[in-house]
Amino acid sequence: MDGKDIRPCVLTVAGSDSGGNAGIEADLRVLHDFGLHGCVALTALTAQNPSGVAAIHNPPPEFVSAQIAAVKGVYDIRAAKTGMLPSKAIIAAAAGALRGASFPIVVDPVMIATSGAKLIEDDAVETLEKELIPLAALITPNLPEARRLARMESEDDAARLAAALYARFGVPVLVKGGHAEGEMMVDVMFDGKTTVKVAARKIENPVSTHGTGCSLSAAIASCLALGEDLAAAVARAKKYVYCAIRDSYLVGENCGVLSFARD
Repeated sequence: MDGKDIRPCVLTVAGSDSGGNAGIEADLRVLHDFGLHGCVALTALTAQNPSGVAAIHNPPPEFVSAQIAAVKGVYDIRAAKTGMLPSKAIIAAAAGALRGASFPIVVDPVMIATSGAKLIEDDAVETLEKELIPLAALITPNLPEARRLARMESEDDAARLAAALYARFGVPVLVKGGHAEGEMMVDVMFDGKTTVKVAARKIENPVSTHGTGCSLSAAIASCLALGEDLAAAVARAKKYVYCAIRDSYLVGENCGVLSFARD
């Protein structure tokens, strides 16, 4: 291996989507798009398609820890992201294995799929808040997730939610605005000092939006692994996912996927 350049790696700690739209399948495609190698810690198997989740099978928590331990210190991991963590035991296992990591961690607090399926057990949210979120370089909740984490169920203002979440957890926050009404999608990042808004016009009747949250957090982690600062990483990742939605395509009569092609 002498004389060979080492390719940077990103670790994704997430569930598997049998349809290939979201989860680790989407993450690995994004990482490949950014020229990175992806390492994986599988946290759940799902039987799903863009219309819904039919079944979920969780691995033993110690297997989640073992997967992370197997790659840390061996691969040149420059960043990590977490996605679906379905139970309190799996969250605790992942957090324990990631604690003390030398690389930034993007936490996507996945709670509900685009189809409406619940992807986290009710008693696991407190463990997510106490064990994993404090390790994050950035958390990326959508509006419903931000409301739940901030205990502000009637709040629609992403900037106020971002500020409340930073005050509660002390880590930078990106509140995704795709669920808001109106023609524009406005994501709001707050790092304790500066508020950054990244806006894009909503795409009319996209073929697919399934997997956008996974893809965004994977793209942000990719940019961080490549040495970009947080604000630049968020802006570049937002543009990347916008293009993926814009160029989404059909893979079945009523089934579409995002187009993963670098901007």
